[in-house]
Amino acid sequence: MSSVAADLTLENTFARDLDGLFVPWQAAQFPEPALLALNEELARELGLDPATLATPAGIALLIGADLPAGAAPIAQGYAGHQFGGYSPRLGDGRALLLGELTDAAGRRRDLHLKGSGGTPFSRGGDGKAAVGPMLREYVIGEAMHALGVPTTRALAVLGTSEQIAREEGLLPGAVLVRVAASHLRVGSFQYAAAMTAAKKDPTILRRLADYAIARHHPAAAEADQPYVALLEAVTQRQAELVARWMCLGFVHGVMNTDNVTISGETIDYGPCAFMEGYDPGTVFSSIDHAGRYAYANQPPITLWNLSRFAESLLPLVNEDVDEDQEAAVAKVVPVLDTFADHFAAAWRAGMLAKVGLADTGDNVELLQELLALMQTARVDWTSFWRALAQDARGGTVARDMFLAREDFDAWATRWLDRKPDAEAMDAVNPVYIPRNHKVQEALDAATTGDLGPVTRLIEVIREPYVVRPGLEAYAEPDPNGGGYVTFCGT
Repeated sequence: MSSVAADLTLENTFARDLDGLFVPWQAAQFPEPALLALNEELARELGLDPATLATPAGIALLIGADLPAGAAPIAQGYAGHQFGGYSPRLGDGRALLLGELTDAAGRRRDLHLKGSGGTPFSRGGDGKAAVGPMLREYVIGEAMHALGVPTTRALAVLGTSEQIAREEGLLPGAVLVRVAASHLRVGSFQYAAAMTAAKKDPTILRRLADYAIARHHPAAAEADQPYVALLEAVTQRQAELVARWMCLGFVHGVMNTDNVTISGETIDYGPCAFMEGYDPGTVFSSIDHAGRYAYANQPPITLWNLSRFAESLLPLVNEDVDEDQEAAVAKVVPVLDTFADHFAAAWRAGMLAKVGLADTGDNVELLQELLALMQTARVDWTSFWRALAQDARGGTVARDMFLAREDFDAWATRWLDRKPDAEAMDAVNPVYIPRNHKVQEALDAATTGDLGPVTRLIEVIREPYVVRPGLEAYAEPDPNGGGYVTFCGT
């Protein structure tokens, strides 16, 4: 065994406590793996040495070929509503949980592979992944982290030296090494609830809920009704998470219940992108033909997903649920009803900070008027807010984004009368996001073997709020006018 694996401890409390929700499995073997990207900051946060991880022994560890003694990699099982249709058995079809690390701050973190080969959950797929989609996860995850959004992150992306078949043809293969607070999701509870209902394992749902409480929401254990308290905690975190997405113009693109985490982290950066011209109906996913996961639909869809979570908890909320379903429902509905208030409070605070105003009712009305003007003009979501801060200092940069300038002037007069704080605006409105065309340029280059554009893009987005000379191209909207489409990469 290499010294890298020998010096590392990988626990697996999920496997220890939740037998029935996984299958033991090993990663596929790739004879010539190569390190394409290494997140040195995250490595140090995990107590790992970046230089050691970049060695052949480190790469063997990262790709799952050489694990510490006692490590027990598993493929997790879960269900999920995908675009509204229920799939009772999804699971890690191309992923593995290698184990859990305790980071430098004492937090338990999952170390997880994506693209590591087929598992019993693969449903006929090859279980592998291409370089482009795995690097997208790295780029978007780092951007979200820098923007202050709870998120999973990539520790590394490894090339597999294989060519894998996709609709576009043969593409270079890759494996993502992902770090998360955990991979517990609403779909995990749906899967466990179905097992309990079918009497395959009458204890599994309770064990899963107790595990989730202990790992992510320990205060719920002290509540009179701990499983209602768990729902309360997850509801609040998800409401606040999606409000942050909305303030940034982020469109997740695949908000299935298997992509809603119990921890409140963003997970799965497949068909995702940042909105450019403001349009609440913005969709980026190639398969979201009806706009189910459009920008403006993200809050109500999150509530829909949380309702499925609440349904899965009903047997625990009322132990005699078969005889008194209404009593259990009566306990969870008021919790779900709090979602709107949690979301509204977080959205109001975030959006009013973007215009430099205090959180008051009349300021919310002023903000809504601005959003209507922005939608009509389809102004660029990200650059507009920085331009507006310049107008607060006496400029006309934001004004010049509108054809109907008289309408904007009438709005701006009332806004300026309220003394917006331009410095505070700059602190919350990014200059740089992963612009869709720059992401695509970088991924296209990486697919041909040129990693320079991805490396440069990562450098830019890690400091999103600081204007830096020479990076103007990274702050500009797509010169081709948008129309960006993303794919899941499977």
